[in-house]
Amino acid sequence: MKSPAELDAVQWHTLTHAYGSAEDVPELIRALYEGDEETADEAIYELFGNIHHQGTVYPASAPAVPFLAHAVRHAPGKRDQLLMLLAVLADHDPADIESPHWPVSSVAGVCAELCRVLPELLPCLEDGERVVRRAALRVVAAVAELLPAELRTSVEHRIEELYATDPVPAVRADAMVVLARFDRETAAAALDSPLPEVRLAAAMLVAERSGPPYPAELVKVIAEDGAEPDPGDDDFPWSGTTTSDEQLTRLLTRDADAGLAVAARWIAAGDIGSRGSWLAEQIAETWRDREPEVLDLLQSALPHQKDTRGLAGRLRTIGHWIEYLPEPGAGLRDALYRHTSADDETAEPALLALVRSRDPRALELVLRRPCAKLLEAAARHFPEAADRLIPVIRRELASGATGNAGIALVGALTPFGAAARQAQPELVDCLRTGRAAIVAARQIGLNGIQTQEVTDLLRNAANSNDSSLSAAAAVAHYQLTGDAGQALDVFERLLSARGQPHWYLSSLQPLGSAAAPLLPFIEPLLEAGYEWTRMAAAEAHHWITGSTDRAVPVLVELVGPTPVGLRALKALAATRPVPEELRPTLRSFAFSPLRLLSDSPFSGQGHEDEELRTLARTLLTAD
Repeated sequence: MKSPAELDAVQWHTLTHAYGSAEDVPELIRALYEGDEETADEAIYELFGNIHHQGTVYPASAPAVPFLAHAVRHAPGKRDQLLMLLAVLADHDPADIESPHWPVSSVAGVCAELCRVLPELLPCLEDGERVVRRAALRVVAAVAELLPAELRTSVEHRIEELYATDPVPAVRADAMVVLARFDRETAAAALDSPLPEVRLAAAMLVAERSGPPYPAELVKVIAEDGAEPDPGDDDFPWSGTTTSDEQLTRLLTRDADAGLAVAARWIAAGDIGSRGSWLAEQIAETWRDREPEVLDLLQSALPHQKDTRGLAGRLRTIGHWIEYLPEPGAGLRDALYRHTSADDETAEPALLALVRSRDPRALELVLRRPCAKLLEAAARHFPEAADRLIPVIRRELASGATGNAGIALVGALTPFGAAARQAQPELVDCLRTGRAAIVAARQIGLNGIQTQEVTDLLRNAANSNDSSLSAAAAVAHYQLTGDAGQALDVFERLLSARGQPHWYLSSLQPLGSAAAPLLPFIEPLLEAGYEWTRMAAAEAHHWITGSTDRAVPVLVELVGPTPVGLRALKALAATRPVPEELRPTLRSFAFSPLRLLSDSPFSGQGHEDEELRTLARTLLTAD
């Protein structure tokens, strides 16, 4: 260990951390000794952000370790927080220690320093405060596989004593986890421990080792002992996790059946901390075709939500997945309907979910209390109600909707096809006033209503400094007039400028072969370094030429379970037939039980993984 008196012996100005020079580190370490709690908290906060930043350590991190170890033993208070800082600094994957870069890496330096000072930190394992003992165990676990043999033996002995005698069950459970890091087999026997904390930790260790599917006896232990965790657990994460709950959720989502069984038990026990419903949500996001079971669980969890924020979150998730049920049950739809009458933040997500369930009552409610998001969803799910929805959308647009609300309202017109022409006056006003002008220009082009006022507005907008508006207006002008001149000028300017041209290339489809003069700008982009640019260039090349020779090889190379890979597959679907060499990839997309693409449960616009699977199945059966 090194005392603050030795700080000036380190050339901190030659070292760096997350924010540049490490010259501020000595001041932060000295602040730990001042005896002022607020000052110490601020210093620890800063150290967690600079010498350790989002899982990364830096050249200044290892030199700070012996000073932090001294502060643990000699600075007033904050021992648990400083020990956790040392633990996270040394966080690493044990498999990495054999890699070529390890000896010179910053994390290797941290671990080496921590191994050197660890003997002087071991008294913390006997500290009178449970939080200090738990944090000290994390420090030992962080470098367990790196300890020299003699030190390892003495450390193991101390951990064994904690496991056998500590009065706090959570500390005993932690000690068992650390013993497992030393390859000690204690977990299987601990499944019969009288202490729930120890049983739960043991079940997690055995499940981690065995892998899915998990034995029924392990699932039973986790279901019974995990429903109400120690509220202090999240302050002491293990390596590679943010919280203890995250570690348990990650384990259970690997086995969908086990995870759903545990979620059901936790929800039945009151869904404490929403942990059961959260687990169910993660399973829906991880595994395909589990939506019916997950939605049943989320419906049963609704009465257990203790605050409006938690309830609103569950309702949003239900709204995200409910559209994937062919026939949402009457019980779930009735539950959503009851929540639509609330006078708080839960009413809107409940109504949005009811709309996505295609319940006829939802349409009536939206018409009585419309908002942009609800109208957009209603238009997608009730396109047959154009005669009732379009007047309301027009009224909302005419009232001056701007920003995301204006964009959503214009987007709500898309499902109505030719009937959207009724809103032409409002769309023209949006273009004139700059409200949702980009999407308004696109819809005006689709409407096909040409007047002198409209073409003049589009011509002016095509000269806008907003490149997205310029592109949309130029294309709409071509759609109405058939004159490609201005569109070619606009796209030549956009494609010649620095930036990301894929944003503009994706607008070119309506021009088709009329965009042929742009090929000299597009063809070099087929070999661009950025994959989205290559994809958009290949897509545009096919639209313009009708030839697949240049486009297909680029698109095939990009196809994969990624957002750009999905877009490339959509573009390939238009080239037909899809190359034979893609069929194994398509089968993996179509039949994987796991989701290959993630999505936010708050997007409300479909799940990219569902798009990937549906498109793959369509292509496999079409050729």
